[in-house]
Amino acid sequence: VQLQASGGGLVQTGGSLNLSCAASGFTLDYYAIGWFRQAPGKEREGLSCISRGDGRAYYAESVKGRFTISRDNAEKRVYLFINSLKPEDSAIYYCAADFRRDPYCRLDWRFYNRWGQGTQVTVSS
Repeated sequence: VQLQASGGGLVQTGGSLNLSCAASGFTLDYYAIGWFRQAPGKEREGLSCISRGDGRAYYAESVKGRFTISRDNAEKRVYLFINSLKPEDSAIYYCAADFRRDPYCRLDWRFYNRWGQGTQVTVSS
């Protein structure tokens, strides 16, 4: 079971990025997938998640309207599209899977069982 986040990079303020989380070793829509970020000296922050099955999306209030999560079961990828990037969005972004079988997902990172390596996002002012 593996997850791998990619798609980060250096972008200017106001730009956009489409982060990708590639899953292997399990059926993607059996489990909830969440996106998180952690900046230096700060706690890990839950951004968005997509539930197992019907794929309902949840967002932290701080990112609603700028972040969009989506899932491609055939490609076994979960995407996080971020627009109107700000310098404070700079962080390492992680995806993770929650192997509980709840019909909803959570933005609390402590509920997630398997984590991928992160991808760095740096937003220049």
